[in-house]
Amino acid sequence: MTRLSVEMLAADTVEPITSAGHAQLGVAVLAGIALIVLLITKFKLHAFLALTIGSLALGAFAGAPLDKAIASFTTGLGATVAGVGVLIALGAILGKLLADSGGADQIVDTILAKASGRTMPWAMVLIASVIGLPLFFEVGVVLLIPVVLMVAKRGNYSLMRIGIPALAGLSVMHGLVPPHPGPLVAIDAVGANLGVTLALGVLIAIPTVIIAGPLFSRYAARWVDVPAPDRMIPQRPSEDLAKRPGFGATLATILLPVVLMLSKALVDIIVDDPTHMVQRVFDVAGSPLIALLAAVLVGIFTLGRPAEFSKERISRIVETGLAPIAGILLIVGAGGGFKQTLIDSGVGKMILEISEDWSIPALLLAWLIAVAIRLATGSATVATVSAAGLVAPLAANMSTTHAALLVLAIGAGSLFFSHVNDAGFWLVKEYFGLTVPQTLKTWSVMETIISVVAGALVLLLSLVI
Repeated sequence: MTRLSVEMLAADTVEPITSAGHAQLGVAVLAGIALIVLLITKFKLHAFLALTIGSLALGAFAGAPLDKAIASFTTGLGATVAGVGVLIALGAILGKLLADSGGADQIVDTILAKASGRTMPWAMVLIASVIGLPLFFEVGVVLLIPVVLMVAKRGNYSLMRIGIPALAGLSVMHGLVPPHPGPLVAIDAVGANLGVTLALGVLIAIPTVIIAGPLFSRYAARWVDVPAPDRMIPQRPSEDLAKRPGFGATLATILLPVVLMLSKALVDIIVDDPTHMVQRVFDVAGSPLIALLAAVLVGIFTLGRPAEFSKERISRIVETGLAPIAGILLIVGAGGGFKQTLIDSGVGKMILEISEDWSIPALLLAWLIAVAIRLATGSATVATVSAAGLVAPLAANMSTTHAALLVLAIGAGSLFFSHVNDAGFWLVKEYFGLTVPQTLKTWSVMETIISVVAGALVLLLSLVI
C-alpha cells in the first residue's frame, strides 16, 4: 500500500533517489507536469501514456538514474492498483447491475412521481446524488442525462434548471465521496481513515451540492435558456425489461457499502479497542473490499433476480461492467506511479520543508496544488493522484480527522473550473446541445462553485474538529 511509502518518506533513514536541491526539484516538477499537460492537450496522447512519460521525465530532470526512476514508477503503479483497483472493479460491476436491471430507472421514476414544479430541481439533485454513489461520473452522465432531457421535454422545464442539479450531484459524489477512484487514491496516499473521510465527505457534500445544484441552477437557467435537444433523447435503458427491482431493495443495495463503512468508523470511535470482538467484526465488514463485495453479491439477488436475469446474463453484465474501466485503472495506476516518483525524488520532503516557512495552511496548500493540476490537465483524477503524492508528507503528523480533511481538500481542488481540456466538458456540451461559451457559463461555473464551496467548508471544519 502507498501508505507505507508515506511512512517511509517520513523516516530519516530513507534516502531519496536524487540528491538534487530545492531549485532543481522545483524545476523538475514543473517540467514533468508541463510535459504531461503538453502531451495530453497538444498531442492528444492518452493520459496513461502521458503520465508514464512524464514520470520518467520528472526523474530525469531531477537527476535520478533511469533505472531508479523506472523502479519508482512501477512500484507506485503496482501499489496504487493493488490498493484501489479491486474497489474500482467492484464499483463498476455494481453500477452496471444497477443500470441494466432497471434499478436506476426505478429510483428515478419513484422520485419523479412524487416531485413537480419547484421541487423538481431538488428531486434531480437527490436522484443524482444517490445514483452517483456507486457510479463513475461518466457512467452517471450517460445514465441520467437522458432522464434529465425527458423530464425537461415532457414537463416543459428549463433544461439548465433540471440539468445543473443532476450534474452537481454526480460531480460532488465523484470528487468527494469514496468509493470513487480519486478519493480512494488520495485516502490511500495520505493514509487517511476511509470511514472518517466518507462521513466528512458526505457532510461537506450536502451543502455543496445544494448551493451548486438547485440554487445555482436558477441563474444558469437565466444565462442559458435552451430547449432539450430531441436528437439526444434515446430509448430508456430498461424499457425492454418485463420486471424491475423494487425501489426499497435498489436503494438498500446502493447504500449498503456506505452504511457498512460508516458503521465501521462509528464503532472504531465508540469501542476504540482493536481486540474487542465487535470492533473486529466491523473492521472486516466495513473494510472497502468487503463492503463493496457484499453490495455486489446482494445486488445479484436484489437487482438481477427481480429483473429475471439468468446466471449467464449476470455473468455477461459482470464482464461488460469490467471492460470500460481498463482505461480508468491504467490512468489511476499511472497517476500512482507519477506520485511515487514525486515522493522518491524528494519532492514531498521539499514541499514539507518549504511549507514550514509559509503561512499557508496545509489544507489550503493541498487545494491550490490540486486546482493548478486540474486547470492544466483537465482531469480530476490526475489532479487528485498527483496532488496527493505532493502533499502526502504533510499528513504525517495530522490527526485522523485532519488527514481526512486533507483528502477532501484535494478532492475539492480537483473539480475547479472544467474547461476545454476536460472530457467531461465536451460530454456535457454534446448531451445538452450547448455552444462552448454556453457550457463555460453553466457547467464550468458550476464546477468552480463546487470546488470553492467544498474547499471553504473543509477549512471551516478544520477549525471546529
